[in-house]
Amino acid sequence: MSGQRQKTQYTQLRLAFAEESRGETLGINSQGTEPLTAKRNSESPAGKERLMEEVCDRKNLEIAWRHVRKNKGGPGVDGMTIDGTWDYLKEHWSTIREQLLEGTYSPQPVKRVTIPKPDGGVRKLGVPCVIDRLIQQALLQVLQEQWDPTFSEHSYGFRPGRSAHQAVAQAQRYIAEGYKYVVDIDLEKFFDRVNHDRLMARVAARVSDKRVLKLIRAFLNAGVMEDGLVCPIDEGTPQGGPLSPLLSNLVLDEFDKELTRRGHRFCRYADDCNIYVRSHRAGERVMASIGRFLTTRLRLKVNESKSAVARPEERKFLGFSIANDGSERRIAPKALDRFKTRIRELTCRTRGVGLPELIGNLAPYLRGWRGYFSFCQTPTVLSNLDAWIRRRLRMHLWRQWKSGPNRFKELRRLGVPRFNAAVAAGSPTGVWRMSGHPAIQQALRNHYFDSIGLPRVAVSCNA
Repeated sequence: MSGQRQKTQYTQLRLAFAEESRGETLGINSQGTEPLTAKRNSESPAGKERLMEEVCDRKNLEIAWRHVRKNKGGPGVDGMTIDGTWDYLKEHWSTIREQLLEGTYSPQPVKRVTIPKPDGGVRKLGVPCVIDRLIQQALLQVLQEQWDPTFSEHSYGFRPGRSAHQAVAQAQRYIAEGYKYVVDIDLEKFFDRVNHDRLMARVAARVSDKRVLKLIRAFLNAGVMEDGLVCPIDEGTPQGGPLSPLLSNLVLDEFDKELTRRGHRFCRYADDCNIYVRSHRAGERVMASIGRFLTTRLRLKVNESKSAVARPEERKFLGFSIANDGSERRIAPKALDRFKTRIRELTCRTRGVGLPELIGNLAPYLRGWRGYFSFCQTPTVLSNLDAWIRRRLRMHLWRQWKSGPNRFKELRRLGVPRFNAAVAAGSPTGVWRMSGHPAIQQALRNHYFDSIGLPRVAVSCNA
């Protein structure tokens, strides 16, 4: 979509969002006979509560729509794309807004989508329709502004101004201070096990607008469509909607407060929590007592096979492992293995594409991976990965050149002396070993790959 067309859509949608609120701003309703605010105050289920009005505010909705469009995502159970939803909203937003303000809006079921987990198994996502994503995002923006300042300073996941890098850096500081054992707690299917009644009780303690409470409950109970059938949900917050991370932080805020009350040093990112202690025996005591708290108070289950008390180097936290003395952040071995597996998939021999197209597919993944893992403090590891990727690409080209005469011609074209090119082209050695041959490396130097747009993962490395 062109920038001009998108700007036009935003303008038209702004008018749609403003259509129902314009009467309130001017003090008249759409017929120009009665102050709209007075009517809402008398008929609103929440009386003087105005939280839903904040959710439906024009500026809040414009920001929410930009977030939804930026995050892209596929259609929900109604099959409407983002562009199709925009057309629908222009015509029906006034009705939807009225339902929200009256507390009668009913969200659609979410669409079940499964994605593979890095450690095996699948993660179940619930994708709401675009309209519900817009409403959830608008609700998130209002609630997060109110709730976020009350959350623990040790919680880093899905919060504005906080990141996984901050959590890893704080964990490293704890270890450097002498807390050299980690209690690594993994919650089993956390997002699928959240108790709705307990969650709504915590929401009700912070929200008095009954329309908002009813809407959140409706999102939780909307159900999941799988294989054409809608299955009801009586627990869990389906991952995939904008509101789910905020609700999960609200559930685990009680956990954070308990850890703080006990004086523990910890870092939590969503359902991934590490507690740092001075001895293995202390770690075992903490694991046992915290496990009881999570089971009895929060009705959550600790995954015993993935939880452990260990030295930091033996565990990973958000893709990183930390030296036992806290001196160095490293990329966790499993993260490196996943990276290499993905590169092999993108450069496999059966793809049958040219080098420019291959690099075009590689580049977004490499940039995203570099943006996260360049936070490590092991630049040599990143440099070695760059060398390994370039060798994979040299192997790809050597295989594509196929015959000896063609390989000789390509090597000569790239500036390799005649004798060296002839020796390399006539070699019966396999393609992987040949990718490290001096003649191949002379022909395809590092700057060659730089010139055709191959990103480096070792461009920067934080100290």
